Amino acid sequence: AMGKGCTTATKYFLFLFNLLFFIFGAVILGFGLWVLLDNQSFMNVLQQSSTSLKVGSYILISVGSLSMLMGFLGCIGAIYEIRCLLGLYFTCLLLILIAQITAAVLIYFQRDLLKDEMSVIVKKIILDYREGNTTADAAWDYIQRSIHCCGWSGPGNWTENPVLKNNSKSEYPCSCANLTAVNSSVPNNGFCQSESKQWPVYTVGCASSVENWILSNSGVILGVCIGVAVIELLGMILSICLCKSIHQEDYTKVPKY
Repeated sequence: AMGKGCTTATKYFLFLFNLLFFIFGAVILGFGLWVLLDNQSFMNVLQQSSTSLKVGSYILISVGSLSMLMGFLGCIGAIYEIRCLLGLYFTCLLLILIAQITAAVLIYFQRDLLKDEMSVIVKKIILDYREGNTTADAAWDYIQRSIHCCGWSGPGNWTENPVLKNNSKSEYPCSCANLTAVNSSVPNNGFCQSESKQWPVYTVGCASSVENWILSNSGVILGVCIGVAVIELLGMILSICLCKSIHQEDYTKVPKY
């Protein structure tokens, strides 16, 4: 009776775990779609020139869809005690965990290369910027306004822009405007006229702002990654325990549609 009670408890714990895993997959799928479709995201700016990031968004969508499918299969396998589904679930979970560890290691060791690639992409966007009419321009304006930065390494990146370089007037990108240093309201995009040669803009580059954000939130990011890995390991342990406790499968319990 005690063994049966443990099996029942394991079964329902695994069901709840898979329900959470299904929701987690839906969140990843939603994030992947957001990266792919949102016109005002940082990723959208990078996607304009980097096919690898666009591929990355498709990978997120695929992983999210697979996680939802696995969560569904895990729920069915746990409730109806089907060993083949539990075994398949364990194998898929193990492969996903290995893939996540591999991706984390690659990102860690390739971080300088990724940083250089982002620098080239953003500087090209700044060089090609005209009046904020394109998707990339609008997205970059949004980033500069949101995180209070200017250019990639600093405001000096904008001096290479042909519009500003060939203009006799002292103009600056409106989205860079430091609102505490500007007396009047400033448009969200395009170029604004400066009253002096010194631009009233943020002096910090967006590269530093992004790095500072990652560093300040590194504890949360690390915690989420460890939490996901622990949850996956727990799911693997529960599925193996339940699989071992099932001596005979009863397919009559599975509803027929």
